[in-house]
Order: sequence, then C-alpha cells, then structure tokens
Amino acid sequence: MKHMERSIERIKKLKELLLIEREEDFAQYREQFLRAGIEQRKKNGVTWYPIQILSEELGYADFIHIEIERTNNLDMPHQFSSGKNVTLFSNKNPDELQEISGTIKQSGKNKMKIILHTDELPEWCYEGKLGVNIQFDDNSYIEMQKALDEVVSAKHNRVAELREMIDGNEKPSFDTVNESIVIPQLNLSQNRAVRHILAANDIAVVHGPPGTGKTTTIVQAIRLVLQTEKQILVCAPTNTAVDLLTEKLMEQGVSVLRVGHPARVSEELQRTTVDGQIQSHTNYKEIKNLRRNAEEYFKMASKFKRVFGKDDARQRALYYTEARNCIKESRLLEDFIVDSLFEQAQVICCTPVTSTNRALAKKKFNTLFFDEASQALEAMSWIPLLKCNRVILSGDHFQLPPVVKSIKAKQEGLDKTMLDRCIQHESISSLLTHQYRMHHQIMAFSNAYFYNNQLEADATVKDSVLSRNEEIEILNLPIELIDTAGCSFDEIQNPESLSLSNKGEADLLFKHLELLLQQYISSGETFRMSIGIISPYKEQIELLKEKLSEFDYAPYPVKDLAVKTIDGFQGEERDVIYISLVRSNTDSEIGFLSDIRRMNVALTRAKKKLVVIMDTATVGNHPFYKSFIEYCEANGFYKSAWEYNYEV
Repeated sequence: MKHMERSIERIKKLKELLLIEREEDFAQYREQFLRAGIEQRKKNGVTWYPIQILSEELGYADFIHIEIERTNNLDMPHQFSSGKNVTLFSNKNPDELQEISGTIKQSGKNKMKIILHTDELPEWCYEGKLGVNIQFDDNSYIEMQKALDEVVSAKHNRVAELREMIDGNEKPSFDTVNESIVIPQLNLSQNRAVRHILAANDIAVVHGPPGTGKTTTIVQAIRLVLQTEKQILVCAPTNTAVDLLTEKLMEQGVSVLRVGHPARVSEELQRTTVDGQIQSHTNYKEIKNLRRNAEEYFKMASKFKRVFGKDDARQRALYYTEARNCIKESRLLEDFIVDSLFEQAQVICCTPVTSTNRALAKKKFNTLFFDEASQALEAMSWIPLLKCNRVILSGDHFQLPPVVKSIKAKQEGLDKTMLDRCIQHESISSLLTHQYRMHHQIMAFSNAYFYNNQLEADATVKDSVLSRNEEIEILNLPIELIDTAGCSFDEIQNPESLSLSNKGEADLLFKHLELLLQQYISSGETFRMSIGIISPYKEQIELLKEKLSEFDYAPYPVKDLAVKTIDGFQGEERDVIYISLVRSNTDSEIGFLSDIRRMNVALTRAKKKLVVIMDTATVGNHPFYKSFIEYCEANGFYKSAWEYNYEV
C-alpha cells in the first residue's frame, strides 16, 4: 500500500512540475510576443509583417490553403516551422482586431504555406496590411494534465497496475520466449528484440542506439502482433517520426490510418490520412454532389431581395431547408466512412496528443507501440497509454531528451521519461547491438562511453571511407578533430537572442570542406556524397547558412548539403558530418554543450567522415570532451587548425 501511495505522490509531483514548465513556456512566449511591439516581434522571429498572399485553394477537409510571403526583413531568422499554430491578422483597422487561426503546412526562409481553419477567406484578407503571428499552444499541456489526473485516481484497474510497474513496485510478466520465431531480414539482436516484444504481457523496452535499425525492428514486431490482434495504436512524439513509421508499415503491406492535422502530415502520406482516405472512398462522389447541391441551394436562396412577399419567403425557406438537408446527409455519409476507416485500419498512427481525437475517444487497444520514447515527457506517454493494456517503448535514453524550458522543472526530474524509468527495471529491455550506419571508428567513442562496447559495426559499413587512396589522408581518415586553441577564434554573443556564433570556426569549416571536395574530385571518385553541417547554437547556424549561400558546390559530386541544429538532424545520417562547437572563452564555459546526450546524437550522424571543430582549451576540461580528445589523439585523428595553413 505504501508503494502505491509513493507512486501516486510522484505523479502528483509530476503534475506540479508540468504546471511550472507551462508557466515558463508561456513566460518565454509572452516575453517574445505579447509584451513586444510589432517591430520587436519581427526581430524575435514570431511575427511576419507585412505579408502578401501569393495563392489560395480549397484543400483537404475543406480548409483554405494559402501561400504567403513576407515583403521585408527577408534575411531575419524566424521561429515559424511546420505544424505550429498561427494567426493571420490585419492591421487595417486599429480599433478592431481581425484575425483567423491556422496551422503551418510548410515553412521556408521567406515563404510559408498555411492551412486556415475555415472554408473561405474573410473579406479583410483582400484589403492589405496583413501579418502572421505564432500562437501559444496550450493543448498539449491540457491533455497531459488530464492524463495525469486519470493516473493519480486509478485504483484496482489496468492503469493502476501499469503505474505500479513503471514505478518498479510490481514486476511486469513475460510469457516463455518463442525461440522458433526468426525473421530472415533481421539480425540476431533484432530477432531477439522481436521475440522479447511478443513475450511481453505488460511492458517491454527496445533500446536502439544510433543506426541499429530500431524502426525496422519495431515494424516487423507490429506485423507479427497483428497476427493475433485486430488493431494496434502506434505513437511517436514528433510528426516526422510518425510519418516514418507510417511509411515503413505501408511498405510491409499493413493498412495504416494516419491521424493528424493535414498540415502536420507529410505530402506523400496525405493519402493515408482520414481526409485522404475519404477522398479516395467510393462514396466520396456522392458527398461531393451533396455539397455542390447545398451550395446551389444557398446561392438560389441568397438571390431573394431583403423585401419580398410570402411566396418568396416560403421559397427562400425551402431552398435553405434543402441546402441544410444536403449538408446533413453529406455529414452522415462522411461520419459513416470515418467510422469504417477507424474500424478497418490495422494500425492507427498518431502523435500522443492526437490520440485524444474524437474518433478515438471510446476506442481501446491491447497494444501501444511508442517509438522515440526517449524524447517524450512521461506525462505525454501516458496520454495514449490510457487507451491500452500493454506498452512497447522504443528509443535510446543516451540520445535527445525531451525539451524542458524550466530549469527548476528539469532539476526536479520533469525530463525523466517513462523509458528512463522502465529501462532501470530488470529484464524489461532488449538492446539492439548491430549498427548499419557508420565506420567502426566513428562508432567506437560513443560505443565505449555510452553503450559498454556492446555495439558492433556491420561488415557493409565497418571500414567505409570516402576514398581508399591512402595518399589522400583527408579522404581516408574517418574522424578529424580540428583544434582551434590559440587561434583567437573567440565566440561572440548576440545581445538580442543571447545565442553564440564563432566566425573563425565557420571560415575554417568551409575552407576544410572546399579542400575535401577538391581532393575528392582529384581522387577520381564519382559517388555523390551527402554532407551535414551541425552546430548546437542557432546564431552559428545562421552564420553557417549565410556562408553556405556564398559557397559554390555545384562542380562537385554532392547530392545533399544541409545546415541544421543537432535536433534538426535527429534520426538522419550523412556521408560527411561537420560539427562546429563554437565555444571559445578564457573561463572554460561550455553552457549546454554539457548536455552529452545531445552531443552523442551529433557524433553519430556521420557514415564515412566526421569532422569536429573545437577549442580544446575551452571545451577540454569537461570529462566527456576530455575523453573524446584523448580518443582522437590515441587514434591519430587529432589535428591543429595550424596544420592546414589557415590564416589565423
């Protein structure tokens, strides 16, 4: 009984921390937005003004899709990204607030596609003086608090049992593992993980370090579970991760319903959404005809003048009645199709918050597969779990943790995930040990530091470098740590954003990249390589993007060159990865570089070549970076910036 009281108290504490986090999140939003004038908001990257509407069209679910473009501040960084909620507003009439809400479908440097929550644009949209603001999204906090309330009040039911197991007060049970299950396309550790999942009655964890084929394993497990279960709920904390799972499941011939706002689902997967499947349904023509008829009746009714006789009034009322009947009939038909879609799909894929969708309200599932669980707050994981009897968590607790903005909430454990809790319990997790991404020496440091040297590189990637020509060291060396100590490459802080940049490192990075590409061409290699440039600091990202726009890589065999933050590269890989660590100061201050889980993600994106640029005098006092520097020195990967004869 005491155990139960302790776990309930812990969840109550979690609720308090969530409130602190929400307050901090809103305070940051208010600081950037509500208290600032329009010019300051533009600088903060939360407002575009003025804008012009380039195009409009009626899209999925009869929402208006618009493309907008900002007409000034074209080089100013912004915080608009796909999936965020926004409001389109007009400044034409200062006495009257005119705005309409929407969701970003796609966001570029100066253009944006928005799905507005309406089927027609208001008149004021055509009168100019338009802008767009980012909205504060409270919905996820509301849903997380509701879920935790249910967990706290749970007694003598499945939710209470799962709560006690997650807290380690009760032991999850497993059936006897069926060793005869072997999926030919999976390796030994992946097959072991699938058998572990199939044997779990309550909770199982698949721990998938970088490049070990976690998604592939999960998809095969789902396929086998579907042999005994009619329908499965599959979640992940980001829309990108949900889209990837949807895609992989479809490749296996599984029928998937992707639930989510059309703006948050990738273009290629629109056909898997509720709206996409309605539009391809055999009865959709009938719905369209009914809507067209309703439109015609409304038009006919609106032709009557304001002053008219009894017969005219009767006729107008008749048209309105007919229009409403058509709409009612089309909605009934649509509801029937939606119900059948939710009934027939083998897998329903969504983010945790979307699992509260009206159509899923009364649905119950036996199994929840929750991917990338290391990135989801525990409260977020509970939202879909309340609908299920057992949960399979997959992720890597040595990679990106959930984003927590409040220092106090983080210090008191809000960022400790359900996966973090479960993985501590005995015999609950299965580790994937065979990685298919990177050269064994790129893997080796993280392998030793985080994974107890349990990982092994597949023969197909183990020794893969850019060129086997031993005379061209820059191409056959899998790692280079380029040390800028003593080069006076000082970090610079932007007084407004407080983010940091380092021009010296940015220049060095592009000079090295140019040399690498020139040597690659002269070596006779023709393979088109992909390149990623990473920095933990947004200010440095902007500087690197600026330099990339001036850098001509067209003559070289490059198929993809992207500059992103570490979070932006989560789940991705490139042949070559450059990392600019930025920090260079006399006080050895490294800020959030001390988040070593985030750095683990950065170091494990490269397949054939990893180049890390750092000031070892600043960064090298931290035990993680000290170990990395020692690893590079011991293996001949350490270089000084002076070795490349750079002007420093």
